[in-house]
Amino acid sequence: MKTRFTLRLTALVLISLLLVGCDRVFGPTEADLSDFGDYVYRLDTLQLHEQFAHVLKADTTHDEVLTAIRQCYGQLEKDRLSLWFTRMGVTDEADDLLSWLRSEVPAAGLDSTAFKLSEIAQDLSVVRLRAFDSLGIDINTLLPRLDYNLTHAFVRYAVGQRYGFVNPEPLLNQLDNKAEGKGYTRLFDYEVKKADYAETLRQLLSDNRMNYLHQSTPDDPIYTVLQKRLSTTTNATERHTLAVNMERCRWQIKKPKADERMVLVNLPSQQLWAVCPDSVVNMRICFGKTRTKTPLLQSEITRVEVNPDWIITPNIIKNEVSVHAGDSAYFARNRYYIVDMSSGDTLNPAHVGVSQLKSGRLRVGQRGGAGNSLGRIVFRFPNNFSVYLHDTSNRGAFDLAQRTLSHGCVRVQKPFDLALFAMPEMDEWEVEQLRLSMDIKPETERGRKYLEEHREDPRPLRLIRHRQVKPSLPLYIIYYTAYPNPESGKVELWSDIYGYDAVITSACRRWLL
Repeated sequence: MKTRFTLRLTALVLISLLLVGCDRVFGPTEADLSDFGDYVYRLDTLQLHEQFAHVLKADTTHDEVLTAIRQCYGQLEKDRLSLWFTRMGVTDEADDLLSWLRSEVPAAGLDSTAFKLSEIAQDLSVVRLRAFDSLGIDINTLLPRLDYNLTHAFVRYAVGQRYGFVNPEPLLNQLDNKAEGKGYTRLFDYEVKKADYAETLRQLLSDNRMNYLHQSTPDDPIYTVLQKRLSTTTNATERHTLAVNMERCRWQIKKPKADERMVLVNLPSQQLWAVCPDSVVNMRICFGKTRTKTPLLQSEITRVEVNPDWIITPNIIKNEVSVHAGDSAYFARNRYYIVDMSSGDTLNPAHVGVSQLKSGRLRVGQRGGAGNSLGRIVFRFPNNFSVYLHDTSNRGAFDLAQRTLSHGCVRVQKPFDLALFAMPEMDEWEVEQLRLSMDIKPETERGRKYLEEHREDPRPLRLIRHRQVKPSLPLYIIYYTAYPNPESGKVELWSDIYGYDAVITSACRRWLL
């Protein structure tokens, strides 16, 4: 009996050693290596592909992001199941992406629900806990959904942060119908860089994708200031206003530089700031009515004209001047003159009818000097709208709370100060000449003496008629309802005068707070 027991024990030991040896020879199983455990054996490539097709088809947004995502999945190598999981499990980058977006989406003034962060977190939890059976969820259904939501969140966030969640060019240029009823009035004249989806997809498929995502935050100091303000307020209305203006910071357009010497006109603040690194000149402005909005644009002031004639635009001639056709007193009172553009002859207003004024063959102007609608000085800059910055004979308008008064041009409260800013190279006598030409009281002995010597001269003093601005002075006409005041650096909020915030909100309602 003892011998038989010994033989049995020896056999059991040999079998155990043989089993251990087999494990060493064949290694761990796929279930041991995969984060999915035994669920890895349930992965079905055909079912996964069918579910990916179903998820992509179910998204009915039909925008460029969805098009890019479909293209990205179409580029996957045949042996690659998806973008965020393999048979070894869901990648750690999926957790990194969720963690990043949970922190950065609300900090960017964006709505977390738009990126389906809760759904991503829930599906990731099911995977990490291997809770498929307990929750009655098929792994071949969950993984494609999770993968798509991760991809969509990545692409939408990266592209949105880099280029904006809406393109302002078509959005703002399809608001106001032209007076003639054909097409729209162009209100936004910045060149907008289009989103580079190809680069985003290339990064998504690379090993550098998380770095690319982290580097998507707008490199704009105004964005940073607004974001900081967003983090300190709980007021829902203010937070939304900040979010809308952070969206403006994302647009890839030419923007003011921190160290740039420039003129900054912000329409909602009804303010102009002439900015250089060590000082700021500020003044009120009057600008376009809601029917004749001042366009948003970037240009450079290249020329200053003193006591300019005002060449009246065709629209104003048709809508306002033509009704006074034949009224010589009206034309004399306003110092208007009429010129036949083909012959160059000056015509008698009493002999010019309504149809002639509306024909477009006549030029109507107002002589420069006191009482001219442009005031005593105008600042010219290339643009597509025949608008400019200028003085005004109606000084009382700057005391109004709402200063949307013009046909599109911008009237400036302190034109002489702006001229000095635009032409800092002028010496003392040149500055005095400008004062005398604008009928401003001289401040130097030489100026006072010159004025006294010419007091009996019947002609007005016109020592300076025009000057080139060299170098040209960058000009930005912008629209921000929340912006750091260039003098104090403090963020200020203003009314949405033209309703552009509302338009952006409607276009971005899925994404913004």
